[in-house]
Amino acid sequence: GPTGGHTQDGSQDTSFRWQCVEQPIGKLLFRRFLEGAPAFAPAGALWTELEAFEQCEEAERAEAANKLRGRFFTPGKAEHCGFLSATATAPPTG
Repeated sequence: GPTGGHTQDGSQDTSFRWQCVEQPIGKLLFRRFLEGAPAFAPAGALWTELEAFEQCEEAERAEAANKLRGRFFTPGKAEHCGFLSATATAPPTG
């Protein structure tokens, strides 16, 4: 994709990915916003755990994935992320 925060036509890139994922300060502020709002705190926690999951050794991934599913994808749990689709939270097949 475009680098430096500008699109091909030279305008500023205002996409969510650019502002809240690729920019360290934007990412920090967005995470603080999520963590500070009770309705969004589970989403902030899920983001943190997914980043940790990406750093896991291959041998630890299955157990880590099960913990994530139990914590964030189980209806009725305190940190259930109900905004995720069934497809997004389905265990991988194969």
